[in-house]
Amino acid sequence: MNQLKQSFIKGTMILLVAGIVNRILGFLPRIALPRLIGAEGVGLYQLGYPFLILILTIITGGVPLAVAKLVAEADAAGDEARIRRILRLSMALTTSLGALFTALCLLFAPLIMRYLLTDSRVYLTFVCMTPIIVLVGISSVMRGYFQGRQNMIPTAASQIAETIARIVAMLLFAQMLLPFGIEYAAAGAMIGVTVGELIGLLVTLVFYFRSRSRYAAVRPKPEPDGGSDGSRGNRQLMRHLLRIAVPVTASRLVGSTSYLLESIFIAQSLALAGIPTAIATAQYGALQGMIIPILLLPSALTFSLSTSLVPTLSQAAAAGDMRTIHKRLHQSLRLALITGAPFAVIMFVLAEPLCYYLYHNTDIAVMLKMMAPVALFIYFQAPLQAALQALDRPGTALVNSFIGSAIKLTLIVVLASRPSYGILGAVLAININIVAVTLLHWASITRQLKFGMPSGEFVKVGAAMLAMGFAAFVVETSGWPGNGGWRFVAASLAGTAVYLACVAWMKLIDKYDLRRIPFPWTFKR
Repeated sequence: MNQLKQSFIKGTMILLVAGIVNRILGFLPRIALPRLIGAEGVGLYQLGYPFLILILTIITGGVPLAVAKLVAEADAAGDEARIRRILRLSMALTTSLGALFTALCLLFAPLIMRYLLTDSRVYLTFVCMTPIIVLVGISSVMRGYFQGRQNMIPTAASQIAETIARIVAMLLFAQMLLPFGIEYAAAGAMIGVTVGELIGLLVTLVFYFRSRSRYAAVRPKPEPDGGSDGSRGNRQLMRHLLRIAVPVTASRLVGSTSYLLESIFIAQSLALAGIPTAIATAQYGALQGMIIPILLLPSALTFSLSTSLVPTLSQAAAAGDMRTIHKRLHQSLRLALITGAPFAVIMFVLAEPLCYYLYHNTDIAVMLKMMAPVALFIYFQAPLQAALQALDRPGTALVNSFIGSAIKLTLIVVLASRPSYGILGAVLAININIVAVTLLHWASITRQLKFGMPSGEFVKVGAAMLAMGFAAFVVETSGWPGNGGWRFVAASLAGTAVYLACVAWMKLIDKYDLRRIPFPWTFKR
């Protein structure tokens, strides 16, 4: 049985590496798809996505956690029969809900297009996304099952297989259907997402059927306990499953509902501003499908820091070790700040060439330049939220996120509906939301832990960013003859070299900080 399990650290590392690989691979279609179907096509693809995210949150939000907890308990007791019942009941729950919401989506799709979204061409993409609901529901159960078994390899393998299949299928189907119109190309991209989910699920099922016989072989089947196999036992098990899953789902609904309302409010506000539907769709596609992914790409680093931070803070909090809590939180926040800063500088100073070489589109650079300064708040926010969760304050993080979402949605209506602002009003609203949530998280942490960071560190990072920005700007505007791409690369490298030199000179990072970054070789079993 030990061969089928991994230690906590090894399991975390497996998922972490898979997550980083998926983040990098997942960025490839973000570059290729806009080049293939344009910002307008990306907008048609993106407008239906928030509905999918909301539905999947309702169906699967807390299911993996609940299944993992119940399976782990049964596995520890050696009760294989109970594990099979947990798997069977949770699968019945998610597939039933998935089938119900799939039918509702197909039934109400015309009304959603007419009253909530402003572009009826989203209909094809919306319909093509419905099979994903059931597939993800089943996958979530299997993910929880393997997590409960303390075997993270199937989840990691399925994630990578799903990502690779999705990339290939998205681009293939989008290109095949492009001659029929931009709405068909967007629908083709969504079909590619469905294919990816199907491949990921098949990989998970292969692992399941291969491991099932081994689990049965190493552990004897327990004796029946009377009513445990009856309908009454199933009802008790279902109540236990829901008792764990529902609160987690409710907390995650805040974020997914905010995302859905954001897409609706932006579409409706741009219509009120008098912006033609096709242009509004293209602007939304550029924001959500092109600019936001650039901002979030470096967050793989802060995700690594957050993953490493949670167990450390949880253990220190359990032991009442406030000194360790302060030390680890300070290290993680400083590393998030230092590692995120150069990306923010490049996105601000080199916004136009970056958008050109990624998407062959410089018109969207103004949005990237507006959002680049708040990128630091995004990277800073991840360790703060992880700290709140590790310190058993998820409710505080939820309230902070709710306040930020309310501010964002209000400002979208006020600003984006004005012709003088348009989509830039939505960008400004999102920026204010990011800053507000980060500051609220910071206030919650400092109030609870009496925690603070020396202001000198912020000043030093700011000085390093200014030096980097100046170096990158000088090289980019130096008027080199020939290929502008090489000038862009040289500007990025020159700025990065200056930044690293400043970080080393001002001693912003040392070997102890580097050990906090969860590289594979830093983990030992």
